[in-house]
Order: sequence, then C-alpha cells, then structure tokens
Amino acid sequence: MSKHLHRDLESLEQSLLAQSSVVERMIYRASQALRELKTNLIEILLEDEDSVNTREVAIEEDCLKILALHQPVAIDLRRVATVLKINGDLERIADLAVNIGERAQSLVLYPEFPFPNHMEEMVEVSISMVRESLDAFVRLDIDAAREVCLRDDVVDDLNRTVIDNLHEYVQDHVGDFAPAMQYFSASRHIERIADHATNIAEDVIYLVDGEITRHRQDEFTF
Repeated sequence: MSKHLHRDLESLEQSLLAQSSVVERMIYRASQALRELKTNLIEILLEDEDSVNTREVAIEEDCLKILALHQPVAIDLRRVATVLKINGDLERIADLAVNIGERAQSLVLYPEFPFPNHMEEMVEVSISMVRESLDAFVRLDIDAAREVCLRDDVVDDLNRTVIDNLHEYVQDHVGDFAPAMQYFSASRHIERIADHATNIAEDVIYLVDGEITRHRQDEFTF
C-alpha cells in the first residue's frame, strides 16, 4: 500500500467514526424523547440528521476519489467497499432515530399511556450493537462482529414481546389504540436499527475474510 493510499484510508475511516458518534448520540436522544416525551429534542435530531446527510455525501465522494486515484485491490478495495456500505447504514439509522423522535411528538397527547415494558432494553441492546459493530470494524475483529449478529435475535424477541404486550393492553383499553400504534411504530424502528447494526457487523466479516454473510444469520451459532 502506498503512503498516500494509507493516508487517505485513515482519513476516510476517521470520517466514518465521526459519523457513527453523531448517529449513536441521535439514538440516545430519540430514546430519551420517547421515554420522557421531550419534544424539544426533535429539533436537535433534525439538525444532527442534516449533519449526517452532509457527511454521508462527503464520505461517498471520498470513497469514489480513492477508487479513481489509487485503484486499490484486495483488502484495500474491500475496505473502501465496506466504508461505502457502512456509511449507508449509518445514514439510515439516523433516519430511524428521527422517526422515533417524531413518534414522541405524537405521544405528547397521551402522557398517561404507560411506556412499554422491554422497550428500554431494546434501545440499550440496539445502541450497543451499533457501537460494537463499529468497534469490530476498527479492530478488524470477526469474533466481535459475529457476536453482534447473534444479538439481533435478542432484539427481535424483545420487539415481539413489546408488540404482544401492546396488543394485550389495547384489548383492555380500546380508547388507547392511537398511542399504542405510535409505540408499535417506535418499536419497529428500534428493531430496524439493530438490523442495520447487524449489516455493519456482516460488512466487517466481509472486509476481513472476503466472505459475504448477509442473509445467512443462521450460520452464526456456536
């Protein structure tokens, strides 16, 4: 690898990590807005989303410049391809965080509706998956990436539990259908965040091994 390519790849990865920090912060703020019904946080989320969108375009342009100028091969080519894919997943996670914040805006009208059990745990697991998938990328740690993939099932199970509990609650409180649907939507968005974190982890496996593992989560068993 030439020193110029090495420098450009390092700069690219630093930009990606800066992006991931903003996105992780957005998930925290969105979950806080949902839990505490703090609608003032939506403006901050929208500002962060603009920042994420701007950086996403810049990272993609940098990837294309590296491909054109350096014509990388082997693992260097996979590194650029991986950054491109992770970049897209992070942007979509940011969109989901905004969607969760918007659910909080709607739920302000229903302050008495109980916050769903297990939703906070869903958020915590999903955030840890995003963080640890990026850590695996930095360390080129396949084992850590596979652990992230395995935890997607945990979030899926929690999502089903939240939805089942909401369904049972609405059966006894028919008038609360509207807020229940808002929480149902929020739960689905959180579950999608975990899916994108899984995508990132699978991209790490691709980067290190050259193995495309998407749609093959059943192989992540011990």
